[in-house]
Amino acid sequence: MRKIYIKTGIIALFMVKSVAQTVNIGDLAVAPNTQLSTLFNFDNKSSGDLLIDGNFIAYANFNNDGLVTYSDSSNGKTFFIGTQQQLISGVETAHFQNITFENASDLVPFHLNTIIEVGKNVEFKKGIVDADSYNGKMIFGQNAFHTDASNLSFVDGKVENVGNLDFEFPVGDQYYFRPSYHDKGANANNIYTTQYFFQNAGNQHPYTNKDETIISIDEAEYWNLTQNQGSEKIVLSLTLDTNTTPASFFEENPDTQLAIVRWDDAAQKWVNEGGVTADLLTGANYSKLITTQVGGYGIFTIGIVTNDAPAPPTDLVIYNAISPNGDGINDSFYIKGINKYPDNRVEIYNRWGVKVFDASSYNENDVMFRGYSDGRSTVKRNEGLPAGTYFYVLKYNKDNKMIEKTGYLYLTNDK
Repeated sequence: MRKIYIKTGIIALFMVKSVAQTVNIGDLAVAPNTQLSTLFNFDNKSSGDLLIDGNFIAYANFNNDGLVTYSDSSNGKTFFIGTQQQLISGVETAHFQNITFENASDLVPFHLNTIIEVGKNVEFKKGIVDADSYNGKMIFGQNAFHTDASNLSFVDGKVENVGNLDFEFPVGDQYYFRPSYHDKGANANNIYTTQYFFQNAGNQHPYTNKDETIISIDEAEYWNLTQNQGSEKIVLSLTLDTNTTPASFFEENPDTQLAIVRWDDAAQKWVNEGGVTADLLTGANYSKLITTQVGGYGIFTIGIVTNDAPAPPTDLVIYNAISPNGDGINDSFYIKGINKYPDNRVEIYNRWGVKVFDASSYNENDVMFRGYSDGRSTVKRNEGLPAGTYFYVLKYNKDNKMIEKTGYLYLTNDK
């Protein structure tokens, strides 16, 4: 087998046409506005440093045992493109600024047998990334995101996210994209890992062990969510999919409602985390989404629960309909009696679990939600929000005890 060894230098374009493998053992840099393409397997040895500030195109396997990185000021892009299966491997984590996955050889053409970290964006065009079978993982760094994930392209395996941005985990199993949505709090050092499984949770999580309020549990699928670093609760959103979720969970019953349920290791049972259900308009597969603030981590899925649980006693009256049209009627989210508890906080999330409002010392006069975004990231501040169902979290101090209430909020834009 012939090999090419590159010891050092900056190159603008490097095409391999007549060899079976390209090997880097030194310093190799792809400068901005230049391109490096490898038609055959690429191997970055332990002594190799690959700096991608331009376009790097891998048409075959990619292995990294050294350093793969980029300059923070650059917009380097790596493309995994091909018509044959591609193994992405190596003993060292490869750091990419941007990645595009586009391979037409098979439904699952990408085999991830290493850890790759993304600093900016992953574009899922075509081809499922199988990290589960090959013990790999994809990490999204602070402020990183992804686009175009669907049944045609996602990560089948572990996805880790670092940072405090609201994030959709692009996970799925087999041939189904089944994301979860997390609002992860204000700590930029929070780290979470999620994986979706289109299978039964197993004998270690018996479905007969459950809260009395849980009538039935989705035994066909589950999400495993771990908190690697941090201490905050998250707001979690899960979707129902007609391809994976049992049909009984789409049937409407006035005596029941849907909720997110979690396996509690300490109690050795499934617990009812509650939830607000919103109807979606994104296609036949994704028709419903459930959002709630969860009390722990681990195994999650969807449950059918009773809806007649008595509400805890309170002297607050929460008016959960808002129509900010300036007519003086329901122009704001009004919580009658909240002035008696100035040590409070109100958070409001949209149907995807993205925070759109967050205020302390909420009151009945000036600090109020009036249908405009005050989110910290993906929703612009002071921007009118669309009509729909929202989810609120109210926390207030009463007699030195912090009380928490959650529920629906209906926003209309009638003029």
